Amino acid sequence: MNTEYYPYIFVDAMYIKVREHHKVVPKAVYMATAITENHHREVLGMKVSHEESYEAWKEFFEQLKGRGLQSPQLIISDAHAGLKKAIQKEFIGTAWQRCTVHFKKNVIQSMPRKGIEETKQDLKRIFEAVTPEDARRFKEEFISKYEENPKVTKAIEKLDEGFDDTIQYMNEPSNYHVFLRSTNSIERLNQEIRRRERVIRIFPNTQSAFRLLGAVLMDHAEAMKQKRLIFKRRGE
Repeated sequence: MNTEYYPYIFVDAMYIKVREHHKVVPKAVYMATAITENHHREVLGMKVSHEESYEAWKEFFEQLKGRGLQSPQLIISDAHAGLKKAIQKEFIGTAWQRCTVHFKKNVIQSMPRKGIEETKQDLKRIFEAVTPEDARRFKEEFISKYEENPKVTKAIEKLDEGFDDTIQYMNEPSNYHVFLRSTNSIERLNQEIRRRERVIRIFPNTQSAFRLLGAVLMDHAEAMKQKRLIFKRRGE
């Protein structure tokens, strides 16, 4: 990692299967990517550990900081409790953005399965806002409209509880919003890893997993570099 400042960082974890001591055990793969100040995407690092936990996330962040990573403006992730705690501990002053895609799904799962199309559209409207003020107004309108409906009570509670963490991206320049409101970009990288993993199914050991997944990330980083060069040439 170089000394470039990364204002926006995405982090995520996924599980793979590894043989260890004659048994097949799950291992957590931690990944971090970023958007640079020049709007470029970069892979920052990867770690294979026993499980997703506060301690493992903290260690991962410490490794990245040891290689020169500075506290970003915003870290985008899911709502894993250990991850949130590690972000607060290791990146003082950094805001946390909860993935809006995961959050909306979580809220919708609290609603009845039938007859909620209008309710779902009203919920999506909140996160289609451009400013925090508009989003907050749409949220209050949503609550006012459905607060007397007992079937939506749990959804309203979840919305109210997680709302502020899901609109942090609205405080950033509007041209970044589409990239910052979810973890879609790093999850696409996860899908590429899954595609390679399906060929192997079970890694013979942790070292082999690290080597293969590291190769996938290097290929991904090189592809992004080549894409930037193509766009640069077209602009010249």
